[in-house]
Amino acid sequence: MAPVEGTYDYDLVVIGGGSAGLACAKEAVQNGARVACLDYVKPTPIGTKWGVGGTCVNVGCIPKKLMHQASLLGEAVHEAAAYGWNVDDKIKPDWSKLVSSVQNHIKSVNWVTRVDLRDKKVEYINGLGSFVDRHTMVAKLKSGDRTITAQTFVIAVGGRPRYPDIPGAVEYGITSDDLFSLDHEPGKTLVVGAGYIGLECAGFLKGLGYEPTVMVRSIVLRGFDQQMAELVASSMDERGIPFLRKTVPLSVTKQDNGKLLVKYKNTETGEEGEDTYDTVLWAVGRKGLVEDLNLSNAGVTTFKDKIQVDTKEATNVANIFAVGDIIYGKPELTPVAVLAGRLLARRLYGGSNQRMDYSDVATTVFTPLEYACVGLSEEDAVKQHGADGVEVFHGYYKPTEFFIPQKSVRYCYLKAVAERTGDQRVYGLHYLGPVAGEVIQGFAAALKSGLTINTLINTVGIHPTTAEEFTRLSITKRSGLDPTPASCCS
Repeated sequence: MAPVEGTYDYDLVVIGGGSAGLACAKEAVQNGARVACLDYVKPTPIGTKWGVGGTCVNVGCIPKKLMHQASLLGEAVHEAAAYGWNVDDKIKPDWSKLVSSVQNHIKSVNWVTRVDLRDKKVEYINGLGSFVDRHTMVAKLKSGDRTITAQTFVIAVGGRPRYPDIPGAVEYGITSDDLFSLDHEPGKTLVVGAGYIGLECAGFLKGLGYEPTVMVRSIVLRGFDQQMAELVASSMDERGIPFLRKTVPLSVTKQDNGKLLVKYKNTETGEEGEDTYDTVLWAVGRKGLVEDLNLSNAGVTTFKDKIQVDTKEATNVANIFAVGDIIYGKPELTPVAVLAGRLLARRLYGGSNQRMDYSDVATTVFTPLEYACVGLSEEDAVKQHGADGVEVFHGYYKPTEFFIPQKSVRYCYLKAVAERTGDQRVYGLHYLGPVAGEVIQGFAAALKSGLTINTLINTVGIHPTTAEEFTRLSITKRSGLDPTPASCCS
């Protein structure tokens, strides 16, 4: 039997200690609520586990960016020779030292997070929670089960990588949950999946001197602008990262020498093939962690292992909400989760009415040549406004810093997808090149504020930068003119 109204242990219990859950819990406490945060990480099949902070801190954005940076630094060392630095050609990375450095940083963030929760008076409960009814949970702790009641629950459990349903996948493969703490060099690696996680991992592995191959079932970077996606893939191919297109794995077996034999099939031709690898990395999507929650006990319905919510992040049960990667159909990005969590807490306890705006969210794919975008893809703009209602301004460019080391500029490209007539409001911006995230962040604020092509091309650029190229866009696809730049400074 549920407690009588007003006699709950907590005003709010947040289930999940990742970006969304932590942001919501801390904001709720600041607005006077009594809050507990449940967090538990199930080990991966090979035993990897981590501390509080969620995917981003432990096995996502942070270690990914650090390893991407390590890869870029290796590239920069070789470029330095062209700039006159005396560089030893025998320079190579130390995988164990890199992993140790990355993990030490993550552990420091785990510790700071725990201290922050304690200072803000959020009770941290390291336990796996499951619903008894809409106001009651049981948390499985090391010391035994603990029953917890709350007026309100926020589900923020996020997701974990999927494994394909083929022989040997779980026994011999790893995922991004394992890669950043792997206790041995990955060596020759098959990356199965061509979403942003797969491409990012393949990119930094190549930069660190390993030999990744990317297996693509259907298309590259599903959900992103497909012209840009294919440019990303081509830029990776140019760097020596092969792609197995229209291919799916059939099985993984371990050989006597420890190598992994992967059998695969081309879905168009039916032709089968095989190759051996040191590591097989699954990057075939993620699933929401709903199975342990016993949501049916609380009456919460699910859809495709996610939870559907309304514009106030409310589930179908009045006192239960959900934020972050567990909700269906919203961008699975850390800053989205953080802001949504904060806004939810402010509505629940701070008297606010502000709702999360999930439109025009900027993001970056940290491939060797980075890709960032905000707003609509060209395809989506055409779907929404018709081909005759869309104008695409585009251009190739040459980063100044690429000249001396003679780096390829073949795939340095950007475009603005805009309204064809009237004020020519910008629907989307897309950029492939150095420091893409840093470039697109400011433009994201401009786009949210109603940026037009007229404003964009009449903004004076900072020379010589690559972000400046957005202010020089004058050639449209419709014109058929060559979008390759003729000169640098005129």
